[in-house]
Amino acid sequence: MEIKNGSILKLTTSPDKEANSLCQGVQSHNLDVRSESLKKLAALSSDVTFAQEFISRDGLLFLSRTVEEDDERGEVMCHTLRAISELMEHGFVSWETFSPTFIQKVVTFVNVNLMMLEITQLALMILESVVQSNTTLGIMVKKEVPLDRLLTLLQLPDQETQIKVMALLVALLQKVGGRERADMFEYLWKKNMRQFIHKNIIHNWPQLGDEMRHYLYVLQCLSLGLLEGRMRMAMDPNDAEQRQHLQNLRLSAFPIEVEDGGHMTAERRRSLCAKEFRKLGFTNNGSPWQDLCLTPPGLLALDNMMYFSTRWPNAYSRFVLENSSREDKHVCPFARSSIHLTLILCEILRVGETASETGQDFLTMFYAQDHFLHELFCVCIQVLNKTWKEMRATHEDFDKVMHVVKEQISRTLGQVPTSLEFFRTKISSLNYSEILRRRQEERLIQDEALSPPVMELRKQLEPELLTLIRQHRLNYLCEGTKFRKISSRRRQDKLWFCRLSPNHKVLHYGDLEDNIDKPPIEMLAQKISVSDIKYVLTGKDCPHMKEKNSGKQNKDHMDQAFSICYDVDSCLNFIAPSPMDFCMWIDGMNALLDKEMPSERTRSDLDLLLNTELKLRLLDLENIPVPDQPPPVPPRPKNYDYCYQFTSTEA
Repeated sequence: MEIKNGSILKLTTSPDKEANSLCQGVQSHNLDVRSESLKKLAALSSDVTFAQEFISRDGLLFLSRTVEEDDERGEVMCHTLRAISELMEHGFVSWETFSPTFIQKVVTFVNVNLMMLEITQLALMILESVVQSNTTLGIMVKKEVPLDRLLTLLQLPDQETQIKVMALLVALLQKVGGRERADMFEYLWKKNMRQFIHKNIIHNWPQLGDEMRHYLYVLQCLSLGLLEGRMRMAMDPNDAEQRQHLQNLRLSAFPIEVEDGGHMTAERRRSLCAKEFRKLGFTNNGSPWQDLCLTPPGLLALDNMMYFSTRWPNAYSRFVLENSSREDKHVCPFARSSIHLTLILCEILRVGETASETGQDFLTMFYAQDHFLHELFCVCIQVLNKTWKEMRATHEDFDKVMHVVKEQISRTLGQVPTSLEFFRTKISSLNYSEILRRRQEERLIQDEALSPPVMELRKQLEPELLTLIRQHRLNYLCEGTKFRKISSRRRQDKLWFCRLSPNHKVLHYGDLEDNIDKPPIEMLAQKISVSDIKYVLTGKDCPHMKEKNSGKQNKDHMDQAFSICYDVDSCLNFIAPSPMDFCMWIDGMNALLDKEMPSERTRSDLDLLLNTELKLRLLDLENIPVPDQPPPVPPRPKNYDYCYQFTSTEA
């Protein structure tokens, strides 16, 4: 039926014959034949059937030998490396099949300045795959590729090269242990990598693509993850260094006052220390170390307090002395507040959590200064003190204050501040009065929406607005979405595209070319009839989430995975690029199948549309209370003689 309706068929060589021909071509002594064969091979290697045939004929062995033995660094080497990269993406064989000599040669393409930048980019891609494969060759890459060389390549004014360098750097950082990772970060930050990223990538690129956003997000997660050890470590009272930090914290706020006679008794010293620790806000003033046994935040809270006292000594002294002069019940306890604030920051910034394989939400201000979490703490602890005063809080209000401060931080971060100074300005304007005002607005909207007459009006409006949302979802599917192909070995930059036909009868999909953003339907070779679709699966029920070799990384994708099942046992598997795309496609597919749209996005869109429509309809009733019950029906009149006799004299 499809052929009858005008499908265009292209006659081509079968994969096994093509693979056989190219295997002979890449071994040819004629340079032109070999170059043409490698060029064609690089183009065909993305096809899974052809790749299987070529690899089964020991094609990879011929290619690796070409890399090892040839000194040519032009088009031939470029096509060879591209073919190897494409063939290995299918995951049929392990990188262990390649020799150390091959890896050593690829490393030289990174370590030496080449005329063809494309060869360097392909070499970086291959080395990233090798590192991600968890083989002994990955350890060799780490030893042979200096960080200085990667930093030099990162500074080249070529976006594609910068992406590939970031990919390899992130892979190297992910595969080393905690201590070694900390040393690598220390070296990279010392070489001003953070400043370069902030100035030349984040603020210099016209638009950050998905790949770069992902690598910046992972880099942030790995850097903040270094704090996890301190966050989960309780204070040890027998550790001299930790005890000294506590004493320094006390002495910074209360310098030693020598009594007449030049010395102080041990009893008097203990009493004075206990009093000063109490003024600092420790609940166990006799044994302040017990306050730091709570994990998390553990010793990270002590680190934050020490950083604040040394980085901002005047602000620290002012905080402590100001609270020392207040009534006991109105004192804002510095130590207790710092411990809980550190815990809040760790929760908001997700310190210690594993980076998602598809995450892209990085903070620009993370790259704007060193010691990000400590600096953020210094701003927030001063905001906490200000909020405490505005609330006229007492010790009983401690949890309430912390809840308000958490809301202040979350709302300010939601505005995507680009620098710490911008964050400071925004959070300062978001004082307790403003928080109360916003809460009141939200409460009024909620109360108004819950009154019986309004609820009845909402029910009447809901079907019409759901139809509008349904139409929006179908239009979104018609526009189409780019989906990323992801294997268990590494994050790939391969894309494919899927869209719904304008008549809502066919789903078209196919691989995406590099230079095309939204391909027309004619370019998408494969299709599924909507009438053949049986159901849609999500999350762990999807076939590609159940595969044994899918790896633990798929746990990160699970929330955004879905499969369209058609025919008897056929499924088209997706991993949405974002939670929003996931909701749009799930809603759209359910709309196509005449089912209820289940996503959170539908509920939030419906609430938004209902609230907007209600506000418009109730605009004339502003400041007029709407009764819960309709007014009573008046009694019947005594008679129905409503006729009025109009006479000419009245005119």
